Order: sequence, then structure tokens, then C-alpha cells
Amino acid sequence: MSNLKISDRFVKRFVSELDFQKTLEEAETARKTLLAKTGKGNDFLGWIDLPKKITNEELQSIRSAVETIHSHSQYLVVVGIGGSYLGARAVIEALSSDSDFFEPSKKSVKILYAGHHLDADYHSKLLAFLETKDFSVNVISKSGTTTEPAIAFRLLLSLLERKYGRENVKNRVFATTDSKKGALKKLAEEYQFPTFIIPDDVGGRFSVLTAVGLLPIAAAGYSIHKLVDGAKSMADELIQESNSQNNLACVYAAYRNLLYRNGKKIEVLVSYSPALGFLLEWWKQLYGESEGKTGKGIFPASVQLTTDLHSMGQYLQDGERILLETVLKIQSPKQDIYLTEKSEDGDGLNYLAGKKLSEVNENAMLGTLIAHTDGNVPCLQIEIPNLSEENLGQLLYFFEFACGISGYMLGVNPFDQPGVEDYKNNMFALLGKKGYETKKEEILKHFES
Repeated sequence: MSNLKISDRFVKRFVSELDFQKTLEEAETARKTLLAKTGKGNDFLGWIDLPKKITNEELQSIRSAVETIHSHSQYLVVVGIGGSYLGARAVIEALSSDSDFFEPSKKSVKILYAGHHLDADYHSKLLAFLETKDFSVNVISKSGTTTEPAIAFRLLLSLLERKYGRENVKNRVFATTDSKKGALKKLAEEYQFPTFIIPDDVGGRFSVLTAVGLLPIAAAGYSIHKLVDGAKSMADELIQESNSQNNLACVYAAYRNLLYRNGKKIEVLVSYSPALGFLLEWWKQLYGESEGKTGKGIFPASVQLTTDLHSMGQYLQDGERILLETVLKIQSPKQDIYLTEKSEDGDGLNYLAGKKLSEVNENAMLGTLIAHTDGNVPCLQIEIPNLSEENLGQLLYFFEFACGISGYMLGVNPFDQPGVEDYKNNMFALLGKKGYETKKEEILKHFES
């Protein structure tokens, strides 16, 4: 039984019970299509059974690589973009203590990131920082030719060769890539890098439970065994539960699709914990890339409250009523603080004396839910007990499974991303890549006109 719960008390007033029941039936039909693997994109459904197919041998292979990294490195640079790094970063930052943000601990290495954008200042500073540090690299790319990570890896590999010598680079680079083909696969064979496989039937944004996510998470010092166990318990529940009323993924997919049909075009994922900042980013990619097709799809956005109540709060409360909110609630923080009374109550906070800071945060959440609901924003709540590997494994798999159901309900292929290629083709042409000469002429004529 999973630890995750959904509360719909702040959304029920926005939908009729009859419409919701009909939409739940659609969700169950989509769930059956997903499990039967008869829908669009069915050649990319390897993630469904992934939690129970991961073997102890695979986990041990990852742990062995991590032991090598820990033996000689202070830092591990994870090179990837999109699904190649967001899932791992979401878990690592959700589990990190404050001290982990600044220095590597004795049990792990500090994880740094590269190749997730093209900013010259960032990569220049990273290379300068690593000049005097012992580091390893985990480069993650199916093809090895995606521009952002390929550039970053070329720069990092040059630094590694200069610092340690080409013959020693193979002990400091770990490639996660295709099993048979691609530029990175070829390079890994040439340099004899240890290699981990991205399964052919698992797309990038669904890959956090492969070596793509598991190696960096393990290197950061967290239990990938518990993470996988959490995902497995959620998979068992969502796959076996045929009563859509009790299937968490069906309930979530049904509500968001019904509200979308009723004019709610933007879903705002809300967290009251800054530790979940990159989980929000992972979720935005998962749903945006899966559903935003053929002129359809809920636009995924996010806010971190209460911080953003002092910036985006006005729009959330009084802006155009095209929003729905999904609030992630962590029931128990890792640590808490009791507020005390002061002899002089200049800040007017003595009324909070004896209360825990988590209690203040929870009441801020409740007050905001009431206000936003009164302001005609339907709000779902997804609750987890605390931020642990097991609970995060459950949450990640829940969102993946619900995404597959929701995409099928929307009538799109949730497992492709044809629109992503458009900017790449334009960029290649503008930079003068061979074979794109005609495209460049078309672009220049377009701007001339």
C-alpha cells in the first residue's frame, strides 16, 4: 500500500459528480490501454514494469561504480539535459540537508551539473572551479550528439585529459547511453569508459529509475534500493487497482482532464517546501513534453509558496480564471523549530509562541487553499508523509503513470516529442552545420521579408 494520498475537498465544487464519474470511466479505459500497450507510442512503455524488473545485479553494478567515484573524487559532474538530469536532481535536492548544498560529505560526492544549457559564464566558472578539484563525470545521452551536453562533455573531457592524462580518464568518466549505437557509445568504446544502458523502450523523461537517475542519486549518498522499492509499491498498486475510484493515477488524470475541458488551461504545481523545487521542474517537463501536442494540452507551471504568494499570489487569486492548482503537501518536515515569546512584541508575533514553524506553514497552506478556492481556482492536494527515498519513488512513479493515462485521455501520443526538433534544426542551420545550407537560406529569406 502506498503512502501517497489525494484530497479533493477543494475541487469538488467545480465539477458535477456525474461528469466526474464519466471521466473516471475514461481514465480506466486509458489505464487499460496503457497496460495492454496498444496505444500510441507503445514502443516506449518500458518504464511501466521497470521497478520490478530492476535486478540486484544492476543495482550492485551502479554501487560499484559509485565506490570507484568516491575513492578518488570530491565532485561528480552530471552532464545531461531534460530527462537526462532532472529526475536525479529532483531526488537529490529533495533529500539533501542544508550542509549538503555547500560541501561534499564523507559518505558521498557533491553533485554538479553541466550541459543543461549553453550559458558561457556558467561553464567557464565550472571549469575554473574544477581545475583544483578531484572530479569524475557521468555523461548521459542516448545519441551523444545533443548539442548542450555534447559541448559540455567535450569541454570536461579536455580538462580531465589535461589533469589526469588520457590513460587515466577511463577511471573518471561513466557513460550512460544507448546499448548499440551513437556517438557517445562509440566514444565510450574508444576510451574504455564504464557504460550503463538507457533502455530502448524508455524515453528520457521517464528514465529516472534507470541508470540515468540511479547512478547520480547513489553517488550523492542516497539509497537507490529504497527509491526503487517505493516505485515498485506504487506500480503494484496502480497496475492492480481496477476500481478507478481507488486508483490514484485515474483520479488525478480524471480531475485534470475534466477541468481542462471546463476551461482550466494551466495547471500550477505548488510546493510549500523549497526542497521540491527541482521536482516541480521534472514534473513540468514530464507533462509539458508528453501532452503539449496538436494544439492540445494543459500548460504545466509551478510556484513555490509561501514565497511566490508575494509575487504571483495576486494573479493566482484574481487573474484570469484559467488555472487549476495541484498542491504537494509534506505532512512532516525532517526538522522543526518552536517559536518563542519575546518580552517586547515589536513584530507582533507573540501570538505564535509555542507553535512549531511547520504549523505556521501548514496554516498558511490551508488559508491559501481556502482563498484560492473562493477565488474560483480548483485545488487538488497530493500528500506524502515526508521526504524519503521510498516516498519519492512512489511520487515519481505516480506522476509517470498518471501522465500516460492523462495523455491517452487527451488523445495524443504521450511518448514522443516531435516539436522539440524545430529549434534544433534552426540552430544547426544558423551555426552552419553541414547539410543545413538550404534551411539557413530559408531562415534568412524569412527575416528579410
